[in-house]
Formats: sequence, structure tokens, C-alpha cells
Amino acid sequence: MSQARILDVGCGVNKLPGAIGVDRNPRTRADVLCDLDHFPYPFRDNSFDRLQAIHVIEHLSDVLRAMEEFHRLVRPGGTVFLATPHYTDFSSFCDPTHRWHLNSFSFRYFGADNAGYGYYSTARLREKKVKLRLLALWRYLGFELLVNASPRFRRFWEHYLCYVVRGKVMEFEFEVVKTAE
Repeated sequence: MSQARILDVGCGVNKLPGAIGVDRNPRTRADVLCDLDHFPYPFRDNSFDRLQAIHVIEHLSDVLRAMEEFHRLVRPGGTVFLATPHYTDFSSFCDPTHRWHLNSFSFRYFGADNAGYGYYSTARLREKKVKLRLLALWRYLGFELLVNASPRFRRFWEHYLCYVVRGKVMEFEFEVVKTAE
């Protein structure tokens, strides 16, 4: 069995072992240097089984176009993994290079539950997992378990509680869906 091909977008100095790292900064451990805001990236369609972008998406100039590029690069049935700060976390706003402040429903345009806005992109991703990490106090009090227990409770938290019971980091795992053209 062949080893999975993994692309670590914005790998920085902590590139995932065994992955191909891509970054714009020459002082990183990237295998490939390119401007992550210019598309397409220098890889063929469906080149990877998995793509990860850890604390990258909030820095890019165009979230929709970046997600479309991630979709292009990963084979059908492959995985896209993202981690990004929740918009209620202090770190979302204290870094001047953050362009976007996202919540746990920010990527729904790419899925079946697109709230009628699926026409923004033809790229389709099936949400496999969303995990929110909350600030330590709320985690210790059990709120993190509740928020992650179901999408309904997560929606309730996003609408009514997140300004008090603040989020920290969100992790998303998507399956790439492609139809024959």
C-alpha cells in the first residue's frame, strides 16, 4: 500500500513529518515556496490524499478561493483539515496579519447545509467533524463537551452564548466531494 500524499499548506517551521510543505516564507521548512494568495498553487489536480492548513485560512486574502484551491488539490474522498481561531478569541484580533474572523459555520457554503448560498462556489466538501476548543475556564466547567455534543447545541452557543462562553480554536475536517464532469 502506498503512503498517503499530504500537503501542509502554510507549514511554517512545524511541517508535518512526511508531508509536502508549502509556504510563502523562505525561513520555514517548506518544500515549495509560493504566494498562498495567488492561485493556482504549483500542483496538479487531485495530487493529494490529505491537505492540512493549521492557522492559515485566517491570513489568506480570499477564503472562498483558497477553499476552492484546497478542493482542487485533494482527490475525491480525500480530507481537508483546517484549524483557525474562533472569532471570540483574543488571538483572532490581536494578530495584525489576520484578515478573517470566523465561526464554526463559516464554511457551510461548501456543504449540503449551505443556507441557500451554495451558488458562491462549485467546490463541495462534506463536513466530517467540527471541534471547538473553549477557553480553559469553560472547558473545565464542561461547556466544551456540550458545544461539541451536537450541531444544534453548537448553533445555540454561536447565536446566544459565545460572547460570554468564549471560543478559542476551531478544527474542521472535510471530505472532498467531486462529481464527474
